[in-house]
Amino acid sequence: MRLRRAGKAVGRVHDTIIKLVASGQETSPAIISAEDKVLTYGSLLRHIESCITRLNELGLGRHDRVAVVLPNGPVMASAFVTIASGATIAPLNPAYRYDEFEFYLKDLGARAVVLMQGEDGEARRAAQDLSIPILEVCPVSHSPGLFQLDGEGISGDVTEGFSEADDVALILHTSGTTSRPKIVPLTQANLCVSAENIAATLQLKNDDLCLNVMPLFHIHGLIAAVLSSLAAGGSVACTSGFNALNFFSLVSTLKPSWYTAVPTMHQAVLGRAPRNKQIIEDSRLRFIRSSSSSLPPQVMHELEETFGVPVIESYGMTEAAHQMASNPLPPAQRKPGSVGLAAGPEVEIIGESGDLLGPDGGIGEIVIKGANVTKGYDSNPQANSDAFKKGWFRTGDQGFLDEDGYLTITGRLKEIINRGGEKISPREVDDVMMDHPAVSQVVTFACPHEKLGEEVAAAVVLKEGAEVTERELRTFVGERLASFKVPSKLVFLEEIPKGQTGKLQRIGLAEKLGISP
Repeated sequence: MRLRRAGKAVGRVHDTIIKLVASGQETSPAIISAEDKVLTYGSLLRHIESCITRLNELGLGRHDRVAVVLPNGPVMASAFVTIASGATIAPLNPAYRYDEFEFYLKDLGARAVVLMQGEDGEARRAAQDLSIPILEVCPVSHSPGLFQLDGEGISGDVTEGFSEADDVALILHTSGTTSRPKIVPLTQANLCVSAENIAATLQLKNDDLCLNVMPLFHIHGLIAAVLSSLAAGGSVACTSGFNALNFFSLVSTLKPSWYTAVPTMHQAVLGRAPRNKQIIEDSRLRFIRSSSSSLPPQVMHELEETFGVPVIESYGMTEAAHQMASNPLPPAQRKPGSVGLAAGPEVEIIGESGDLLGPDGGIGEIVIKGANVTKGYDSNPQANSDAFKKGWFRTGDQGFLDEDGYLTITGRLKEIINRGGEKISPREVDDVMMDHPAVSQVVTFACPHEKLGEEVAAAVVLKEGAEVTERELRTFVGERLASFKVPSKLVFLEEIPKGQTGKLQRIGLAEKLGISP
């Protein structure tokens, strides 16, 4: 990573903080609480140093995997930056059940589990049953994000000190929607390069404040919100998570210059925007960022009309330490429906023959290559053999590059609907249905069919007070798309089931909704 102000290559998380303190930002805000309390860069640096010393005293160091189960907020953000500076951090979703904690802790080979002091839930029980040592976080009240680590010492050799650039800083699991979750190791350099890529794309400066509403067990919140803000010398306000009911209150109190979220969160924000017009008018937002799933162009337009600022859609995934492509800020062109230009790694399209197609070369699989991309899945040679082709990482997404190099995702390869040999992109159907004035949300997916193999289905949420019949909606789609793309099954719901990070999930939706052949 190159830190612009320092002008020197930085490849470790804590180096970023060191350089900023050395450049005069010791008293500048780094992490902010929802109550507007501040942790400065100087305090954060001292906390990192004391935390790594404490980890070493407890018998943990470089290359040791430390599972962390903490709620969203300044402490979790601080724990990410500190523990990742001298060990390998593995954040886990606090909402997991016992069986899930048991699986992930065993799969990770965690040497310790970090929990909030007094937390007595499923994570503690799983760790105890697996005889994994527990460290307790005791927050320090006078400054957000500061904490002490308590626990018994762990026997064994310790590689002390700060991690090196090639050490694994962060481990996350893939979602495992269609297969066993895979372990994604990301090095210090992977994280730092990605954070700087995002900071450059968004033109972040030291007076920028990000309002983070994303979960901090997910790559989006960890890198796009927390680490990119710190890489730019800006600050990040860490909330307890997304809640549409208090979102505008946070915007009013904290005065963020930007926030990043998934499309379902943006839609929830829009739902409460009419009653918060004065807060929107008084806000200092300069842009809004969307990532982790496709943003319907209709939602993008509504966000821009509501807030009067540009909406930047980006394309990310865990294996790339998040960002791969992004629409640029004005005055550069933003293309609704596109995830923008390559924004860090090289981005190409590969055809069925294995050749690179290039701009305007047609639809194929999106592949990437760069310093932010993982070197491979942990202990999974078959997955690595499948994922890498001639040095390119296969994203599993289908798309194309236009003549200007803007990337459009047409679908997830595993989500493409095969209706009797006709291949249908669910996203294409989504985009058309979202144009209907009664439709608020839609997710198109494959449902089983006895003769065709798969048929097109869609789950729909209507706007408040709106009405439309199945026949009317099918007619609307049929006037705009070929007949074989028109959903044969429509399910009207109050709310579409979402994943742990708020993303709408197509795979497995037919089974969840009880749709059978």
